[in-house]
Amino acid sequence: MTFENTPVRFDTKIAVLLREDLEPWQRLNVTAFLVSGLGSEVPEVIGEPYADADGTPYLPMFRQPVLVFEGTKETLTAAHGRALSRSLPRSVFTSDLFATGNDRDNRAAVRAVPKDQLDLVGLAVYGPRNAVDKVLKGARMHP
Repeated sequence: MTFENTPVRFDTKIAVLLREDLEPWQRLNVTAFLVSGLGSEVPEVIGEPYADADGTPYLPMFRQPVLVFEGTKETLTAAHGRALSRSLPRSVFTSDLFATGNDRDNRAAVRAVPKDQLDLVGLAVYGPRNAVDKVLKGARMHP
């Protein structure tokens, strides 16, 4: 089996921005929820299905890496505003969602709060690499 040695450089970026004060389990949970929104809404981010050498099928995954960043509450709020102003596909996770247990209650919790007052703990965004970089201004790569 041979693979091209030239690295693939994508014109787009999938990024998750997490609030820096989250517990480790919260970081993982929020990231998983956020990227599920992008995969369902932006089909071009999904690659082809997988199969092992025995032909066992596996679900497709993102066709490119997901970069995870962290920042302060203020950084997250600013990134949210920039993502909205650029009309980039995005998903949000608010602190209220830690107290809910299902999709219906999650959606109701977000719907109950105006966009400028959301207590954001996570944001996922997809779009042209330079636009996503501008949205993430002030954030740093997750350690």
